[in-house]
Amino acid sequence: MSYRLGVDVGGTFTDLLLINEISGETFTAKVPSTPHDSSVGVLNGIDRICEESGVNVTDIARVMHGTTVATNAVLTGKGASVALVTTQGYKHVLQVARSFCPGGLGGWVSYMKKPLLAPLELTIEASERVGADGSIVKALDEEKLTQSLQALRDKGGFTALTISFINAYVNGENERQAQAVAQRVFPDMPISISSDVVPELQEYERTETTVVNSYVRPEVAKYVDNLHGALTERMGSDIHLSILRSDGGLASARSAAESPVNLLMSGPAGGVAGAIHFCKQGGFNDILTFDMGGTSTDVALIQNATARVRRETRVGDVTVRAPSVDVRTVGAGGGSIAFVPELTKALRVGPESAGAKPGPAAYMKGGVEPTVCDANVVLGYLPSDVQLGGKMAINRDAAVAAVKKVADAMDISVEEAAEGIIKIANEAMFGALRLVSVEQGFDPREFALVGFGGAGPLHANALGILTQAWPAIIPPGPGVLCAYGDATTQVRDEASQTLVSLIDNLTDDAFKQVLTELAEKASSTLLADGISMDEQTITYEADVRYTGQAFQLCVPFSKQDLEDKGLSLLKKHFDAEHTQLFTFALEEGHEVVMVRAVATAKSKALPTHPPVNTSYTLEDCMLTDSQIYYEGSYHDAVIYERRKLHEALSVKGPAVICEMDSTTVVLPGYVATVDSVGNLLLNPLSNPESTGK
Repeated sequence: MSYRLGVDVGGTFTDLLLINEISGETFTAKVPSTPHDSSVGVLNGIDRICEESGVNVTDIARVMHGTTVATNAVLTGKGASVALVTTQGYKHVLQVARSFCPGGLGGWVSYMKKPLLAPLELTIEASERVGADGSIVKALDEEKLTQSLQALRDKGGFTALTISFINAYVNGENERQAQAVAQRVFPDMPISISSDVVPELQEYERTETTVVNSYVRPEVAKYVDNLHGALTERMGSDIHLSILRSDGGLASARSAAESPVNLLMSGPAGGVAGAIHFCKQGGFNDILTFDMGGTSTDVALIQNATARVRRETRVGDVTVRAPSVDVRTVGAGGGSIAFVPELTKALRVGPESAGAKPGPAAYMKGGVEPTVCDANVVLGYLPSDVQLGGKMAINRDAAVAAVKKVADAMDISVEEAAEGIIKIANEAMFGALRLVSVEQGFDPREFALVGFGGAGPLHANALGILTQAWPAIIPPGPGVLCAYGDATTQVRDEASQTLVSLIDNLTDDAFKQVLTELAEKASSTLLADGISMDEQTITYEADVRYTGQAFQLCVPFSKQDLEDKGLSLLKKHFDAEHTQLFTFALEEGHEVVMVRAVATAKSKALPTHPPVNTSYTLEDCMLTDSQIYYEGSYHDAVIYERRKLHEALSVKGPAVICEMDSTTVVLPGYVATVDSVGNLLLNPLSNPESTGK
């Protein structure tokens, strides 16, 4: 029997999903995260899921893992000490950056620039120069560079080295020579060169990205090596470990350790991949997703069952040139703390979070401050007799005592305070959903809404009302959907090349030759991981702009599209996207800035999950009677067990639908049905037939 395991590490919980690759049967588990060393939580979760499922750990063949190790290294400033080698005259490239101070016209007054990831005292210059056309204007002075590197070695204080020369994106020959020299001086040190990490124009972004790669590389390599060693010890030498990339694809453990800059948004990408997996099967190709966890909420827009990918990834104050799913994050999660400032007496929620420890008051782990989770418990949305992760009890009295702090400060009832907390959290998430929809030129009413994460289904109905995006979909296993995304996505890699040429000046043959070279480079990584060319799919993207613009839009296409329509297809697709965003398009001046090939391992379809027993009646699904508080009054409600619900049944609100990893609220005036895939569909009672868009 063969199994694959998806593992997603969040700020509060580590989620695991085990899939039988033959029958499609799934098992889920949720264990507390271990912020000091996330691999401990991963291994604890593996122990629990194998114990509860009765599966022998050696039967697990593949582990797919979404990790925040790279992200946390940047956010906490605990990465490696990095030294930098630049072209002579470009020593201050990171210091000068883009000469931009955030915060408006007066932002420079209070702007405190953070220390550089590669400080000036660890930056040296190399005597070399490559022209903008790729010609070697000045050969590398290897003797002088060796002396500078030896002086740097004597100074010490760093554990990783970055090499980034001007115009190296066109010709990386001097960088490769410098790397060879550096390897003789530092034989055991990880060395990153910009022409390998991100061969794209704009020297600041290229240098910053390569430095960040060096900054997180030792930490990620150590984590991946240790985890792979622990998994091999438990599961055998045949275990295959893959790490989720920021763009929603998978990277092998080897590739992830070498290019960790591609993992900075690994966590949020898993949920998007999982949502696409289930919604596409259910016939929903245009969706808005919101992943509400314990600390924050991540939202994204999916069009034609494809996530929108942006070419830059931002973590804290650091922006790198690496592809990532276009996810926006807002500080509203189940653990977000509510408070009333003494000065304004106005209720506030977040961004500070109770996290995994001490957690919300209702968890009885030492938390005493009121959180969104506690408000849900007070309102009856999260029943106190239902356990989180099947193991963690909820204490309603502790939640009431915590929320009472807010109620007393505002001189209102506990229920009113709890409802106020929930409404503020919902508005924060609604604002993030508007960022990815309305502000990008999309009408949310033309999309379905997908709520997941441990807390997402609690708020899905309310956010459906705010966005008018129906149905509100709760996929199977919403609390572990990120782990499902990790387990069902494919290995991918890409290769890019800068062109900067008017489309009218390009010939089809020359353009196709570039694509062929990039395809070979992209597929080589997958070949090194044992994935043959027959098991790969190659797609292409071009970054296009109008001449004179400082930004570009990404245009995806296939080689067959290019054969059929020629280069004019780039103009057509770009004009359509530009019109979508800015309401106009120009007739000429189309310029290709960058072109890339994306190699993806062909997906192997998993068998569908065994169907639910359709003999269950609605009464069989009932657990108990309860009450929920909504819009100023209590309503009688019924608590149902989700695993028994099937297509022939519908649940009218007010109701609460419980499962191992999450809880769904159906508000008065709304109805929940189940589709053939197992998705819960929430709709207004006046529109119960809205089952697809």
